[in-house]
Order: sequence, then structure tokens, then C-alpha cells
Amino acid sequence: ESVRYVYQPMEKLYMVLITTKNSNILEDPETLRLFSRVIPEYCRALEENEISEHCFDLIFAFDEIVALGYRENVNLAQIRTFTEMDSHEEKVFRAVRETQEREAKAEMRRKAKELQQARRDAERQGKKAPGFGGFGSSAVSGGSTAAMITETIIETDKPKVAPAPARPSGPSKALKLGAKGKEVDNFVDKLKSEGETIVSSNMGKRTSEATKVHAPPINMESVHMKIEEKITLTCGRDGGLQNMELHGMIMLRISDDKFGRIRLHVENDDKKGVQLQTHPNVDKKLFTAESLIGLKNPEKSFPVNSDVGVLKWRLQTTEESFIPLTINCWPSESGNGCDVNIEYELQEENLELNDVVITIPLPSGVGAPVIGEIDGEYRHDSRRNTLEWCLPVIDAKNKSGSLEFSIAGQPNDFFPVQVSFISKKNYCNIQVTKVTQVDGNSPVRFSTETTFLVDKYEIL
Repeated sequence: ESVRYVYQPMEKLYMVLITTKNSNILEDPETLRLFSRVIPEYCRALEENEISEHCFDLIFAFDEIVALGYRENVNLAQIRTFTEMDSHEEKVFRAVRETQEREAKAEMRRKAKELQQARRDAERQGKKAPGFGGFGSSAVSGGSTAAMITETIIETDKPKVAPAPARPSGPSKALKLGAKGKEVDNFVDKLKSEGETIVSSNMGKRTSEATKVHAPPINMESVHMKIEEKITLTCGRDGGLQNMELHGMIMLRISDDKFGRIRLHVENDDKKGVQLQTHPNVDKKLFTAESLIGLKNPEKSFPVNSDVGVLKWRLQTTEESFIPLTINCWPSESGNGCDVNIEYELQEENLELNDVVITIPLPSGVGAPVIGEIDGEYRHDSRRNTLEWCLPVIDAKNKSGSLEFSIAGQPNDFFPVQVSFISKKNYCNIQVTKVTQVDGNSPVRFSTETTFLVDKYEIL
């Protein structure tokens, strides 16, 4: 007889607050509303199985609201901060593990390079290439010693066309702007091999991601070039390019000193007006006249076993036709909130963008968005209040797409929209087509690795 039940319906469920009759009836409904607002922060849907899956997270959050039967003076933002408090010991542990992982990868690359060089030496001497046993806990065969490298080999005497990478069949990993997601997966695999039990609520998604087909690894030659471009772009939500800046560089790495005295034949098909600049030790007149990169003193050699930037370029523009991927976000107010329509279109059809992630901010404390139509897949991050639209590949055959969703909020809540991607084709069409010796002009076998990625890409 001394118990009071205060409840609130939540779709198919009820949130019930049990108090005594001596409690403040004016304060109890406010406490109940705070409890109900916590649930969408951890659950994508107000369903029994979703709540059961996140029960411990909810208990920890509820514990911040009520202590010893009395309500704490906290709001939703403070609850989120308290439950996400970082552990210093955990950070130290993760930093140590990441350092060990990087060292192991560096050692693996070094070993792979030694085995690759031994195999090439055996082939030059006409001997049968040896089959190499394992080092560490994994065996490496002679044909896969450069598993960490994905580049295109260019034959000087007979050009070969590298096979195009197969499109991934599952959802791409976000972020993927780099290899952060891959490093996390490698770390998890190492824990499993050490006997740790890893439990994931997204097991189905990870299984589909594990079925991706990767292009076969290709060996890195003694003369290797890395062509890298980074783009910084800012657009207005109502259209118009505020600023676009692109920086590119050719990095040369020579691992055999007999190829130190070489020249690079550069093909520049850019028509956008990039500004080129050679390294101070490079013969600028030779590059201007014949598009050759060579040292001012031809008797000197390029440094061995170090990355040398021999050519860099820069493009800055406000020309809208230069935008590689346009994003249009159209939020419109409705009776219950906002209906948001987002479209993308690839303007540079020669590009193939991989692991594209379009991140849309969402209002806090309003739950998960209701997805209407979508090309690709999505992820809702309730902790960061973002919706990530994930597209494995955008190319000429898949140059446009759209996403529609509804959620409570105002049009300004859905900006800035951020975009990330990576591509194995560069934007400015600057390539090294041939490498020759300074003496005798004989061709040299070489390899290239091309990367075009995002530094910042925002629609404000």
C-alpha cells in the first residue's frame, strides 16, 4: 500500500518507476523521462532483445541517475560523460600492444624483403628459387613475400596490366582512411590466437566483411615509387565550392645501390593547372625540357633505403567542376521532425573511390533515425550521435546514389557532413612511365604505389 508505480509507454514497451508514496510526485515524472531518454543512447530500437543485449550499459547509466534510492542532480550529457570515463591503465596497455604490433609488422616487412631479394638473386643465377620456411608463427612462400604491398608493377620491356581489384561484397569499414580498421582486426586476431575469447554483437557483419576478395599481392621492386595525393575540400550546404586544395608527391625508394644513378620519365596529363616543384637536388632544366627527373650532378646517386620526395605538386581552386565527389544534403522539416535526403555524384569518372564513408551528425537524445531508401549500408553511432553512410566502391558504373531517413531535429542539426575515401588512382594524372639508367639509357624494372585520400572533406 505504500508503493507508487509511475510509468511511461515507449512504443511496445513500458518504462516503470517504482517509488514510495512519500516521494516527490512532481519530481518523479522528470526522473522517469530522464530514464526513458537514456535508452535510445544505447539501443538502436526499443525492442526487448536490443535492450537485453545492452542491459549492462543501461544499468551503469541508470546507476548514475539514482544512488541509494535518491535521484542525482545530473543531465543526459553528464551521464554520457560519466559512463565513458577513460582508464589510464587501459590506454597504457593499448599503447604498448600497438607498439608491439607495429614492431612485429616492421620485422615482417624486413624479413619478407630479405626473402624476396634472395629469391631474385637465385633466379638471376639460374637456380631454382628456394621455398622459404616460416619465421615467427607463420610461413611465407616465395610468391607472397610482399603481402603488405599493393602496387602496380610496370615492366619496362613488356608492359603488363595489373588485375583490377575485385569489388568488396560486404559493407566497407569506415575509416578506414587509412588502415585503422585493419589494424584493429589484426589486433583482435592476435588476441584470439593467444587464447582470448572475443565476443561481438555484430558477428554477422564481420563474417560478411571477412569474405572480401583482395587483389593478389605484387612484389616491390628495387626501384619503387609511391605517388600520394591528399585533398582538403570545403563546400557550402547551398552549393558552391568554398575552397579545394590538393597536394601530391612522388616518393622514390631505391633498395639496391646499383640502381642509384637513374632517371624517371614523368607523364603529365593534367589539364587542371597544377603547380609542379622538383626537389632542389633535381635538375629542373632537364625536367622542364624533357619531363625527366634526374640529379643535377649525374655522377651522384640517389640515397639508398630511404624515401626521397623528388616531385611535388599543388592545386588550389574554387571551380565547382573540379569537385571529385559532390554531396547534396536536403533536410526538410515535417510534423514530427525532419526528413533528410542526401545524394552523391562522382564528377571525376576516371576515379574509383573505395571505402567511402559519408558521416552525418544527428541531434542527441532523439534515438535512432528511421531509414527509408538507401544505396549501400549504414551505421548509427549512438555515442557520437552520427549516421555513417558506407559505400564500398564509387566509380563510373556506380556514380550516383541517395539516402533518405527521418528523425526529430532541425535542419541545422545535420551539418557539417564529412566524407572520407581512398583511391588507387590519383586525381591529377601524373605518372612515372619509365625508369632508365644514366649510363647507356638502359631500362630499369620498377614498381609504383598510388594513393589518393582525404585530409578534410566537409559540407558546412
